[in-house]
Amino acid sequence: MKRVIVTGASSGLGRAIALRYAREEADICIADVNMDGAKETQALVESEGGKAWIFSLDVRVPEQWEILKAEVQARWDGLDVLVNNAGVGAGDRIEQGHWEDWEWIIDINLKGVVLGCRAFTAMMKAQGSGHILNTASLAGLMNLPGMASYNVTKAGVVALSETIHYELEPYGIGVTVLCPSFFKTNLGSSLRTTDPTSKERLAELYEASELDADQVADIAFQSMQRNQLICNPHQLGKRAYFVKRYLPWLFSFAMRKAAKETKRGDPGLLSFKGMQ
Repeated sequence: MKRVIVTGASSGLGRAIALRYAREEADICIADVNMDGAKETQALVESEGGKAWIFSLDVRVPEQWEILKAEVQARWDGLDVLVNNAGVGAGDRIEQGHWEDWEWIIDINLKGVVLGCRAFTAMMKAQGSGHILNTASLAGLMNLPGMASYNVTKAGVVALSETIHYELEPYGIGVTVLCPSFFKTNLGSSLRTTDPTSKERLAELYEASELDADQVADIAFQSMQRNQLICNPHQLGKRAYFVKRYLPWLFSFAMRKAAKETKRGDPGLLSFKGMQ
C-alpha cells in the first residue's frame, strides 16, 4: 500500500490527487489548514477504497513539517509519495498591491514547497525510493505581464523541481513538477489583487477549461509513473510552451500585446487564456 502525503488536499486539485491515489488503495495523509474540508476529503478517500488520516499543517511553518515528519515515521516508517500542492493566487502590476501579499504568496507557494522537500528527502534517501510531485503552473514556464508575484513563485517551484529531479535520481527518488493552465478549481477564491474584476474573470476562464481537476490529477499520476520532469497537462499549455521555446519571436509578440492590454486596463493575468 502506497504511503502518500498531499498538502492542500481539503479541496480542488489536492482533493482530486488524493482521490486518484485512493483508487490505488493508498494510505493518504490529508495535510491542510482547513479541517472541515480535510474531513470531507477523508470521507471521499475512504469511499473510493483508500485509507486516510488528517494532519493540520500550515506549510509556511518549519516546525509543523518536523512534527509531520515524526508522525509519518512513527505511523508508516517511511514515505512513498509527497505531493506539495498547497498554493494561493495573486495578480497585480509590479508597482501595485501590498508587499504583504508578496510575502504571503512566497511563503505558501514557494517556501512551503521547499520545506516539504527538505523535510522528507532524507527519509526517502534512507529507503532508496520515493516520488515528489510539486504543483507549479504554466505560469512557472511562461511569465505574463501583470502577475509578477505568482510567476516568481511558480518559476521557483519549477527551478527547484528541475534541480532535485537530477539531484535525487541517483538515490532512486523521482521528482515531477505539475504545470497546468486554467482548470476548474477554487484557486480564485484566495486570489489577492487590487483589480476588483479579476476573480469574476478568472471564474469564467476556469469554467471554460478543457480539463477538470480529476483529469489533471490523473495526467499528473501518469507522469509520475514515468518519472517525467515536467507535466504540462493542457493541450493549449503545451502549444504555448512550444511557441516560447521554438518560436520566440511569436512569443515576444504575444507578450508585448499582453503588456499593451495591461496598460489599457485589461489585466495581463487574464490576457492569455493558456495561463493558470
